[in-house]
Amino acid sequence: MEALTFGPLRGFGRLECLLLLLSIASSVAFMVTRPMQPFPGAAVLKGLGMAPLAVLAGRLLGGASRDRLLLTLALVLSCAGDIFLQLDFRRYFVHGLVAFLLAHLLYILLFVRNWPRPLSTSTGQTTLGMLVLIYFVLGCTWLWSDLGRLAVPTLAYAAAVTAMTISAILTGFSRPFVWVGAVLFLISDSLLAAGRFKTPPPLALFLIWPTYYLGQYGITMGFLHEKAADPRPPPLSG
Repeated sequence: MEALTFGPLRGFGRLECLLLLLSIASSVAFMVTRPMQPFPGAAVLKGLGMAPLAVLAGRLLGGASRDRLLLTLALVLSCAGDIFLQLDFRRYFVHGLVAFLLAHLLYILLFVRNWPRPLSTSTGQTTLGMLVLIYFVLGCTWLWSDLGRLAVPTLAYAAAVTAMTISAILTGFSRPFVWVGAVLFLISDSLLAAGRFKTPPPLALFLIWPTYYLGQYGITMGFLHEKAADPRPPPLSG
């Protein structure tokens, strides 16, 4: 189980194990049944990918810390966005967009709170951040002519997910799980936008969910690894 949590976590017991396995199993089941969707219960199955991660974050961060509140709410809003888009992608597209926009704003607050003080960046962080900015500009330019009346909310969302990704890169955490998760989230949203406004790239339908889930998983478990890691060595056997 420690391989799934990137190391031992404080307070990770049987219930936490069940929550994590429920999230993973629901995510895999949703991905496997993708060719058969929509079907009754698909939205619930999709929501069960994120909901257990939200509960897990709330339990393991503990107390009334702002980190706990921000991460938990970001995952709850992401869960809501997932359900909106699954119920009716075109009808509830704006609803899902707003839910994820708010989630990204909370992620930005979460990551900025955890920047080193004073903020210092490595060459790798600066380079990666610049690449993300270039990707944002090129992506918006490519989509612009097809956005129509959704131009403003779509560009606002694109700016938010870009800022979220860069803010994750700048946290400078000891391990790369959080910023890798943020980049995967960005890729998933890019595939989703291409499918909504352009001709979907090959296999995009089957890549959106894995990149999204692994992105959220990386952010959540990576953050928990930084904030709730158990420093105690494992008991000696024998």
